Amino acid sequence: MVPMATSFNTFFSETRAGKHVPRALFMDLEPTVIDGFRKGKYRSLFHPELLVSGKEDAANNYARGHYTVGAEVIDLVLERLRKLAKPCSGLQGFLIFRSFGGGTGSGLTSLLMEQLSIHYGRKTKLEFCVYPASRISTAVVEPYNSVLTTHSTLEHSDCTFMVDNEALYDICHHQLGVERPSYTSINRLIGQAVSSITASLRFEGPLNVDLIEFQTNLVPYPRIHFPMTAFAPIVSADKAYHEAFSVSDITTACFEFPNQLVKCDPRLGQYMACCLLYRGDVLPKDVNAAIAAMKSRHSVQFVDWCPTGFKVGINSHPPMVMSGWDLAKVQRAVCMLSNTTAVVEAWACLDHKFDLMYAKKAFLHWYIREGMEEGEFLEAREDLAALEKDYEEVGQSYRYNGENEC
Repeated sequence: MVPMATSFNTFFSETRAGKHVPRALFMDLEPTVIDGFRKGKYRSLFHPELLVSGKEDAANNYARGHYTVGAEVIDLVLERLRKLAKPCSGLQGFLIFRSFGGGTGSGLTSLLMEQLSIHYGRKTKLEFCVYPASRISTAVVEPYNSVLTTHSTLEHSDCTFMVDNEALYDICHHQLGVERPSYTSINRLIGQAVSSITASLRFEGPLNVDLIEFQTNLVPYPRIHFPMTAFAPIVSADKAYHEAFSVSDITTACFEFPNQLVKCDPRLGQYMACCLLYRGDVLPKDVNAAIAAMKSRHSVQFVDWCPTGFKVGINSHPPMVMSGWDLAKVQRAVCMLSNTTAVVEAWACLDHKFDLMYAKKAFLHWYIREGMEEGEFLEAREDLAALEKDYEEVGQSYRYNGENEC
């Protein structure tokens, strides 16, 4: 068993006084959210210099976040980031959490990603993005912001794990029995998925997966880097004691539509690659049996040019929950990251909403006023259309003309 102190070194740095400080930089263009950290109950945990906020927000405008207001704070952000990265003995890369639909999440993050590519070119950049939900929207101009930021970060991001609020709300409401899910509820759900993804970086295990392995096994082509996320078991505390969750059960659940953290039906596409990250009481032989069972199902279709399909990680530390959480504490869990052609459904929906507004040039003046040109919208939209086409092409059958089969 590895000493618990060792696991802190990945995401925490230790001071001379023995205090562990998170290797995390929080930034926002307006102070409200960051002030919540500065005054909240965890304020003593974070270094004050790593809580960066501006005085004027991006107003749900990509152009403000990227060109005007965001440009004023980017140098400060990069300086704080350099201080954070310098003490790292073996910097693997960056985990970036943001939303597609807001002005800061779309604009400032795009600007930051460009700078990270310049200053830390070969370091891995993995994103966890809140994708605009098909029915639940927090801003009218979400389609504009999302298309613009996807276009500008496509070449800078190595892998982008997507979740959406509608899927998370439905999971909290229908599976966890939360009558009115709050942001706290959905953030805890995302936290469990992220914790499973980073478990192999924090604890040793029989089969660990590091940052570079994610992109190596999940991204067949540079542009096809938008895996869907699923998690199982998702069960409330009052139901957990009445159900048994075998390795086979939780593996099967990850391939089912209700357990997807983004509103895309995986049955409508083909899988290119799956990364199954198990935690807790899990044996490799049980995993092999569960995967063999999934491969035999007609509902789980893989592209014919990628016959292997699965990457597996196993970590013996079970997921943790705090008292008062909606999720139950379980002996074993799995997070699935799957690169599937079904995600094109999400892009098509987003592009359609973009087209409806752009056909009327609605809200365009707010972006042009901040220094953008109309040509940037057309260029971004064409890039997203090409991305849709890329996903359609990788799903097409490979015709082998040789005489012998493998």
